[in-house]
Amino acid sequence: MNFILHIDTALDQGSICLSADGKLLEIINTQKQKEHASFIQPAISRLLKQNNIDATYLSAITVSAGPGSYTGLRVGMATAKGLCYALQIPLITIGTFELMTIAAAEALRKQNQLIAANDLFCPMIDARRQEVYTALLNQHLQFIMEATTEIITENTLSGQLNTCKIYFYGNGAAKFKSVCTHPNAQFIDVSFDAANMINLSWEKFDKKEFANLAYAEPFYGKEFYTGTKNKSHRL
Repeated sequence: MNFILHIDTALDQGSICLSADGKLLEIINTQKQKEHASFIQPAISRLLKQNNIDATYLSAITVSAGPGSYTGLRVGMATAKGLCYALQIPLITIGTFELMTIAAAEALRKQNQLIAANDLFCPMIDARRQEVYTALLNQHLQFIMEATTEIITENTLSGQLNTCKIYFYGNGAAKFKSVCTHPNAQFIDVSFDAANMINLSWEKFDKKEFANLAYAEPFYGKEFYTGTKNKSHRL
């Protein structure tokens, strides 16, 4: 039996989970972004202990690779790389937009909502003022529009909305919902965590699609502001 540890500390909620041959064993969450650094190591120890699994039995580690919180991404990546180096196991990375889109598609399917072949998915991460960090993906997680910063107006993505339905979600989607009236714009409430990594992680594991452990780094994106004067972080 193979085990993979999954780590997501990209945004507000941090989570880790353990899976065995593609099946979720247990997940631990924290809702406090500022506690990611103090949360992650004790949570991993607790997770392994509660499932009677020694770290040496891990076959790989998956980590969210961004975009997201500068500190959260650094904490997650450093922890994952450190464990991979120590245990001599491969590292798997999954982008935050892919992770969010997996969760969105799963939520729609649970509601028995048909996803058409040309429907698109638009994760939005809140940035400063009226900006969001976003991308467009299809249901196969292929990027139709690469990650970019958008200033939200009523005409945002109007060209794409004129041709297909687009699902919007994430902590930046509310900005667009407040000004968008296009009938093809569908706003869905989606939460995601490390458990949403499981299927894609095992697919990458089977295909041996591993990150280069020496050079793997988070993708921060752009600067965003926390509201504290003269202080900025990376998204």
